[in-house]
Order: sequence, then C-alpha cells, then structure tokens
Amino acid sequence: QEQRASAAVETLRRRLQVGARVLREGKWSVVPARELVPGDVVRVRAGDFVPADMSLVEGHLQVDQSALTGESLEVDKEKAAVLYSGSVVRRGEATGVVTLTGAHTYFGRTTELVQLARPKLHMEEVISRVVKWLFVIVGVMLAITMVFVVIRGLPFLDILPLMLVLLLGAVPVALPVMFTVSMALGSLQLAKQGVLVTRLSASDDAASMDVLCVDKTGTITANRLNVVSILPLDGQSEDQVLLWGSLASQEANHDPIDMAFISEARRRELLDEDWVQRSFSPFDPSTRRTEAIVSRGEGEWRVAKGAVSVITQACQLDEHACRDLEERSAPLTKSGARLLAVAVGDAGGPLRLAGLVALSDTPRPDAPKLIRELKELGVSVKMLTGDALPIAREVARAVGLGGNVERLADLEKQAAVDAQAAAQAAEASDGFAEIYPEGKYTVVKELQARGHVVGMTGDGVNDAPALRQAEVGIAMSNATDVAKGAASVVLTEEGLGGIVDLVRNGRMIYQRIATWVINKMSRTIQKSAFVVIAFLITGRFVVSAFAMLLMMFMTDFVKISLSTDNMRGSRTPNNWDVLGLTKIGVLLGLLMTVESLGLLYLGFHWFHLGGDDQALSTFSYITLLYFALFSIFTVRVRRHFWESMPSKTLLIAIGLDLVISTVLALVGIPGLVALPAGVVAFVMVYSFIFSLVVNDFAKRLAVTRLGLNW
Repeated sequence: QEQRASAAVETLRRRLQVGARVLREGKWSVVPARELVPGDVVRVRAGDFVPADMSLVEGHLQVDQSALTGESLEVDKEKAAVLYSGSVVRRGEATGVVTLTGAHTYFGRTTELVQLARPKLHMEEVISRVVKWLFVIVGVMLAITMVFVVIRGLPFLDILPLMLVLLLGAVPVALPVMFTVSMALGSLQLAKQGVLVTRLSASDDAASMDVLCVDKTGTITANRLNVVSILPLDGQSEDQVLLWGSLASQEANHDPIDMAFISEARRRELLDEDWVQRSFSPFDPSTRRTEAIVSRGEGEWRVAKGAVSVITQACQLDEHACRDLEERSAPLTKSGARLLAVAVGDAGGPLRLAGLVALSDTPRPDAPKLIRELKELGVSVKMLTGDALPIAREVARAVGLGGNVERLADLEKQAAVDAQAAAQAAEASDGFAEIYPEGKYTVVKELQARGHVVGMTGDGVNDAPALRQAEVGIAMSNATDVAKGAASVVLTEEGLGGIVDLVRNGRMIYQRIATWVINKMSRTIQKSAFVVIAFLITGRFVVSAFAMLLMMFMTDFVKISLSTDNMRGSRTPNNWDVLGLTKIGVLLGLLMTVESLGLLYLGFHWFHLGGDDQALSTFSYITLLYFALFSIFTVRVRRHFWESMPSKTLLIAIGLDLVISTVLALVGIPGLVALPAGVVAFVMVYSFIFSLVVNDFAKRLAVTRLGLNW
C-alpha cells in the first residue's frame, strides 16, 4: 500500500517540475516552477503547462483541465478567472499573478490527499478474528484436558505431542494460500473481462461494497459532446442549422464542439463532397466563435458558430429579439446543455441567425442498464461531479439514479449546524454536484465512517485521493497515470460493465473463503472435541499425533482447492460476519462430534478395536478424514448440496484424497495399521450418510429457521 501511494505521489511530483516565464525586476526570464512565489507575474501561452495557481490580469485563454477534472471540454478563461496548476493552455495568451504554489495549489493538495488516504483492509481483520475464534475453541478443549490430566495424575509429557498437534490444527495454515489462489484466479478471470485488479484484496472488498461513488464524466457519460437539441430560426430546418454549423467546423482540429457538429451531420447524411471550405477561422478565446467561407457549385456562403451573445451581436439583433430568443431557449439552458448559435449569410453580406444548437455530454447507452444491475445487487450508486447542479440532476435522472442531487457546499453548511442530519442526508442522496478533490475524498471518508464499504470510480488527477481512500478504487479505461496508480482496480474497457463483473466475481470469491472458514471452524471443533471427549471417557488418546498430522496435511490440499469451486454469489453485499460463520461452524462441528463419537462407540463394541491402540488410531483417522471430506459438500452452499455442482478441480482433489486415505487404511503404513475392508467401507458409508443427509438438512434448518447465514 505504501509503495502504491509513493508511486502515485512521485507521478504527481514529476508533473510539477516545469518551467515558467516570470517578470522580475522588470525583466522576463524562465525559472523552474518550484521557485515561483505568490505575487509573481507569469506569462502563459498555447502549449504551456500552468506552473502554479494564478489569477489572470489580462488576456483570453482556452484551457484543458482534463488532467485535473477528467472533463475533456476545454474551458474559457478571461480576466480575473483562476488558472489552476496542472492545466494546459490550448489557445490564447495571457498574464496572471501567482496566488498559490507547491503543495497549496489545487494540484498540490491532491498530492497531499493521496498521501493521507488509507483504505481499510478488511481481509486482515477477518483473518485475525478467525484465528481468535479458532484458538478460543481449541484453548477451551485443551484447558479441559489439562484439568483432567491433573485430576488423574497422568504424565504431562505423554499427552504433550497430541496437545501440540491440536494447537497446530487451530492455525489456519491454508487460509493465506487459499485466499491468494482464490484472488489470483478471480483476477485472471476478470482480466479476460477487461478488469485489471492491482490489489488482490480488492476483489474481496468488492463483495462487501454497498456504496459506489461514480464520477460523471467518462464513467456515466462518454466524455464526448453530442448534439442533443436544435432550435431552428428564420425559416431554417433542423438539418439546415446543423449543416451550417458543421460547415463552420474543421475535423482536423479535433475540437470537441466541431466534432460534435460534424459527427451528427454525418449521421444524418448531410455532408457530401460538393461542399468546399474556402477559408476557416478557428475558435479564438477573444472572438469566441469559428467562421468559414464555404461553397457548393456556383453558390458561396459565410457561416459562423459560437457563443450565443457573440453570434447575436454579429447578426445585429436588437434588444427585443435577444430577449425573445432568451425565452425560447430557456428550456435548453435549464437542462444544463451548452448552447451555441449558428449564423449564415452570403459570402459578402451580413450574417443571419439560423438557429441554436444544444450540446451535452450525454450518458452512455448502457449506463441505465448497468446502474440498474448494480442496484439489484444491493449497491447504492452515487454520482460525484464538478459540474453545475442542473447538469448533474439532469444526468442523474437520465440514468435512473433519481433527482436527489445536492451541492456539496450546501451539505457542508448543514453539517456545521447538524452533523447527524447531514450524514443521513449524504446517505440518502443520489449524488453531489460542484465537488472538488477534497470533496470527493471527504464524501468517501464520511461514508466509510458510517460503516459503508465504498467503491469509487474516476479518471482524473482530482479523483486520485478518493480512489486511494476507497476500499475499491476503480480507474476508468481513459484514466490518467496518477488515477491508475492510486486505484486498486483498472478497467480496460469503457463503461460500468466491468464494475458489475467485479462485484459478481468478488461475491463468488467471498463464498469460497466463507466456505473455507465454516469448514475450518467445524473441523477444528470436531477434531478437538472428539479427541478430548474420547480421552475423558476412555482415559487414552484414540488417535496418534502422527495420524492427526497426516490427516491435516491431506485435508489442507483439498481445502485449498475450494479456491476453484463453482459458487453463486449473493444478491446483496457480503459483510464479514465472523461470529455468524462461527455459529454455523459450531453447529456443524458439534453434530459431527456426536456422530463421530457414535462411530467410535461402534468401533469399540462392534468391531472390537478397543484392545489395539494402533487399529483404534487408524479407525479414528479415517473417521475424522471421511467426515472432513464429505462435510465440504455440505458447507459449500446454503441450499441442499445437490443443487450446486462442485468444480472439477474440487471433485478431483476430494476423490484423490478418498482413494489415498482408503488405500492407506487398507494396506497400512508405519503409524497406521491395516483395517479390514468391511470396517473401512462401513466408516465411509456412515460418514457419507450423516454428512450429506443429516448434516445437510440441519444446515438448511439453521439457515431457514434460525436465520444463520453466510
């Protein structure tokens, strides 16, 4: 985790090492950005990387802030506007006064937040609690044994080896291996689905994730402007307005607005080779419009598009006409769309207003479906965006999130008055608008403080702190290097589809690990209780330390193969209720203890093994081993065992263990004596029936009637 944070911070620092043109003592010179101080006068022009936060004092700029905000649309900056460090000047030239430098800048604060962010590692806590319960169970059994040894006056050294074996059996030796293998196999499967897991435990955290904070641009939307509405004027049709606007564009510039016009015109098949662009004036921050002279056949026209106020002025509309236009375009502006005006005229004549075109970064076609699927999986989706509130609400409604979107600043004001009410409002909200990096980071931390396991998607530098803090930080396919470095999951394909796959895969992994935990709990209880109770009744240990070690060795390989098992994930988030898993394990463990003691009784009285300690040890060995293998079928699913088919790997592992253990019991080895085939067959059938009939129905009863679940 420390290495990941350091890598993200180092990437940010490299980005900060740029030069700046600064005016000092009446002379312009180039100095490293790190030497700038507040009050310095700095000149920036097209292609420059902005070296510090500054306030513009003169000039017009068009700035790319995508590395900071993830928003691809360039932003206009004029006098008194704030220019953020980390932005790139695309057009224009301007002078500004430095206001903030280094760690105090917008970009620098992001660096500090990435260092502060610390996601909670749930799996470490789960392993710790599992180990605690296992040692509690074995500790109680050993304490009972010690009391009995003291009362009977038995030699302590004689029982020490077996007690140490029981204590060793409580250590979940296979859990880290099983966990790692399960996560690695899950990550491999996700990689085939376009999801790269860079922190293995992220898959498990995805199973518990109940809140997903999604960045609007590039996640819910395609981060690409589209024509969403056209208002024709002056007798023009929608197609004519769109045609004039596309002719006032140039594809070679790759300008987002130009591309939106050209793409829509091509979709409607309006452009053909007969149109020739004689001249073209690209967008300039000072003029705020594009203009072209175009011809077709004998005709020649002058076309322009740009800001509504600029084009209406160029068309010489009077105040009454402008007011009427404002009223007619009100529905478009309320939706948060970006409104542009299109004008046309004869090549040598004045411009006439042809119409208005609304542009918007529309939601991805699959976004509503995928958000609905996440909700069906019990994941609450919240949208976080730096966009204005009207745009945020419109997008949220369009994708099915609901319209309960608030400004983060309003919520912070409410928190100052009533923190509890503000926290409840944050949980109930569908998203937050006008949010900055600190805001996203704060929202994630607040949700975590309320007990939620939080996922966060993002693509810009501004998302890095929140991506780092979230249990499941998801960098989108077009994310910056900083965002990818801070995230625990990187999508290689566009959209939210990979997140749905991640959640489902994570829940399957959870079921595999939960199955291992229940099996380990029940087996630990059975082994310990069986040995201790048999010792209390007979006054001797009915199984040797060697047989116990051999059994643990063989069953650990089978339990590791659980990492490949076929599982069906739940429809709700999985919370690691170790106490609940322990209750199921205790129930099954006690049942198996009674059943195996019953089998031991038969070994004494039916098969007359009481006079042969080695034969009794082998009998106890296969009793515990067969119960261990058959109980895996019982605990691997909540339903009846026959309703879900195990994986081939698990079946092969169980089959091999059965064959090897049976052969050992039949032929014997040093430490195990050979038993009659009839005895071995009886033990196998007995443990099979009780595990897959009695215990399976007891498990279903516990799930349906007692509410025990996993």
